[in-house]
Amino acid sequence: MADPESARLTQLRNIQLKTGKSIGELHEAIAKSGLEKVGQYRALLIERFKLGYGDANTVALFYGRPMPGLEGLGSEEPAATAVDPLETIYVGAKAHLRPLHETLMELIGKFGSFDEAPKKSYVSLRRKKQFAMVGPATKDLLAIGINARQLQTTTRLRAMPPGGMCQYEVRIGSAQDLDKELMGWVRTAYDSSG
Repeated sequence: MADPESARLTQLRNIQLKTGKSIGELHEAIAKSGLEKVGQYRALLIERFKLGYGDANTVALFYGRPMPGLEGLGSEEPAATAVDPLETIYVGAKAHLRPLHETLMELIGKFGSFDEAPKKSYVSLRRKKQFAMVGPATKDLLAIGINARQLQTTTRLRAMPPGGMCQYEVRIGSAQDLDKELMGWVRTAYDSSG
């Protein structure tokens, strides 16, 4: 099980990468807003910096409080120094799959806001709960795990064993595979997760 402190540090670094701002700069934006409640801070961060609910909530909860073990995430460290998590997922023979991942993320982004939680070998996509996972399955195929109930399995949409992180999986090899059918399954999962 991942150490909660390490997970929080990773989340905050990813927030910096997404926004192009340090945590200190995000807190400065909250301070200048004149807002007084965590829910208001969260709404500001979602609207102005396009953060998902979970990321905005984390930043809002740390506003005005010390960040033990996270001192390097203040305004003195620019977000540009953060490591892009996709660089560690799509390396070597799998590097050519990154544009496919990014195209998929653009399409999912049209559904609305969500959080991205990079892991060691994939990216978890969450609203109130995880609705999908995206990462390389092989050197030639991208795996899309889908969390949705009662989808009709096909030769493309495979049911996964019970107790796994996703109920279904689709593997794709090109942008042509990002068709209406696949995006419909992902949209079903997205809608049921939030």
